[in-house]
Amino acid sequence: MFAVVSIAGFQEKVKVGDTLTVSSLDAEEKKKVTFGNVLMLVDDAGAVRIGSPFIEGASVEAKVLAHGHDKKVRVFKMRRRKRYMRTRGHKQGHTKIEVTKINA
Repeated sequence: MFAVVSIAGFQEKVKVGDTLTVSSLDAEEKKKVTFGNVLMLVDDAGAVRIGSPFIEGASVEAKVLAHGHDKKVRVFKMRRRKRYMRTRGHKQGHTKIEVTKINA
């Protein structure tokens, strides 16, 4: 069984036991989170359920494993012959989750 679920604005294909890295979630480590925005479900028999836009009553439960940051991305701007240079950096936050249950 697998599901396509919307997590933090991105669509992810998940099944039980998968470990994902998603955008930062407001949840503590070792706690459960539930995602109710299930777009599609496929069970073991191969039956497909597609929502419009979401499937009512379906949800995906996951456990938060860790929070972290990606590598720093440097952004450099320059205007030639104008003595204008700017350097900025950005570290995107992420959360690592493990899918524990798919409720149909």
